[in-house]
Amino acid sequence: MPYGTSEVEIDRYVAEHRATWDRLGALNAKGRRVASLDASELDELVSLYQRVSAHLSYVRTYLPDPALVGHLTSLVATANGIVYARRGRGWRSLGTFFARTFPAAVWRLRWFVAVAAVLTFGPALALGVWVANSDAAFRATAPEAVREAYLEDDFEDYYSSEPAAQFATEVYTNNVRVAFLAFAAGILGCVVTAWILAQNGALVGTVAGMFHAIGEPAKFWGLILPHGLLELSCVVVAGAAGLRLGWTLLVPGDRRRSVALADEGRRSGAVVLGLVLALGVAGLIEGFVTGRIASTPLRVGIGVAAFGAFWTYVVVLGRRSEVDEGRLGAADVHLTLSGAPAR
Repeated sequence: MPYGTSEVEIDRYVAEHRATWDRLGALNAKGRRVASLDASELDELVSLYQRVSAHLSYVRTYLPDPALVGHLTSLVATANGIVYARRGRGWRSLGTFFARTFPAAVWRLRWFVAVAAVLTFGPALALGVWVANSDAAFRATAPEAVREAYLEDDFEDYYSSEPAAQFATEVYTNNVRVAFLAFAAGILGCVVTAWILAQNGALVGTVAGMFHAIGEPAKFWGLILPHGLLELSCVVVAGAAGLRLGWTLLVPGDRRRSVALADEGRRSGAVVLGLVLALGVAGLIEGFVTGRIASTPLRVGIGVAAFGAFWTYVVVLGRRSEVDEGRLGAADVHLTLSGAPAR
């Protein structure tokens, strides 16, 4: 039953929760004095910060005593500064980013990922089928001498044209540039990002169609799948982040457009940062596997394993984070609507 607003009820509420508030105050004082709290103290601080925030919300609504509101506001504000300053540092923060932040951000973009995949692989499929089955389209891809050299030697030689480490570095740099471009183009609107995705897909489809036209599809797929499955996944996800950014620009919802863009930019930016590591793996595969391992089944198997690991990681941890956040959100809503004191 909700507390009343008399002095007696205020005193009762203070007596009931004083120990919690005093403990948060002590952790706040320690957090400001020393370089850092240890892991258990930081966890306790976070828990108490959330609990006292609920207390503050309740007091403001049902026990609007200025002194009590001021005291709790000070506790919560101090704890907030410590939590977000401390949590943003070190290996623990990096672990949290890859365990929760990145997969949750990609999972949140899942419908945009689906659209980005269609924009990429739709043109790839259309051009691939056309070039593979049309002599005119096949001849239009390049002059005959250039086309023959590319199909017979240049495409395969490309993957072993430089030392593996140097090649992997160059590929990685290029892939990051493409992914970042697909994301950043979203600020210009969805159309630019869509065009970049379609161009990448069209290039892959055209080359695939050329190898199918000459009856050597295994040569193409054996060299593109090891790194391409993960690499194209990253480009699609980066494009999805760009599409989301462009959509926010067009449809900011009930927020001011500048605020909506800033919020979405932070969330989508986390996606691009996480893709840097995945693209690094793709670059290593392209540099040390695609052009260096003779066995086609082994090369493709490595690529399929990397692709499966990436999407399993994103889907499993992303969904789990969304469920956890949904539970926390539901609890907060219940607390707010019911008026029940947090205990």
